Amino acid sequence: MALELRDVNKTYEMNHVGVHALRGVSFLLAENEYVAIMGPSGSGKSTLMNIIGCLDVPSSGQYLIDGQDVSTFGEDRLAEVRNSKIGFVFQTFNLLPRADIFHNVELPLIYRGLRPARRRELAMAAIESVGLADRIKHKPNELSGGQRQRVAIARALVNDPSIILADEPTGNLDTATGAEIMAIFDELQAKGNSILLVTHEEDVARHAHRVIRLRDGLVESDAVRREAA
Repeated sequence: MALELRDVNKTYEMNHVGVHALRGVSFLLAENEYVAIMGPSGSGKSTLMNIIGCLDVPSSGQYLIDGQDVSTFGEDRLAEVRNSKIGFVFQTFNLLPRADIFHNVELPLIYRGLRPARRRELAMAAIESVGLADRIKHKPNELSGGQRQRVAIARALVNDPSIILADEPTGNLDTATGAEIMAIFDELQAKGNSILLVTHEEDVARHAHRVIRLRDGLVESDAVRREAA
């Protein structure tokens, strides 16, 4: 098992009124599974991704990663889980603009405290896996949008995470470049990675083997795609 949510609720206080962002969400993401999460604005997707990414905690319920109930963790342990268990890929890339590609990918390994030689070995392997070994000294503004997203994927992979969490990964890319990025995710899943993808685009969701749809903080449907069955 990669992750499990058990009856997860999240309530925010706004103007002394409780706003229910998630209402008893439960599902499993197994090892090597490829799942897309879809839903309209206000359905709870962002809140769910923040909890799964250990950027927030549930108001009630349990969230387990590799059997650990991270919903009970304090901020330091959540930060450790974020760095070691989850690889993030964002719509806006979230790269350091003044750092070259190698340093952007190496950064999570610095947080882990690895020695420089080991960091270089792992960072180069991740960069080579996305086809950018000839760009390691370039900065993000010297790359195309597709290349920047490849860097973000390499950074997500460098710690060998349990889960790759991708939030609208093609949202800032043209159709052809988006298709190239989705092909990389397909390859990663084929190699054994667990992928959880948030998207509002049906053609992107079709790459996943299973689609979970949210509405009003509830799981509206959870179905294996026929083509993947």
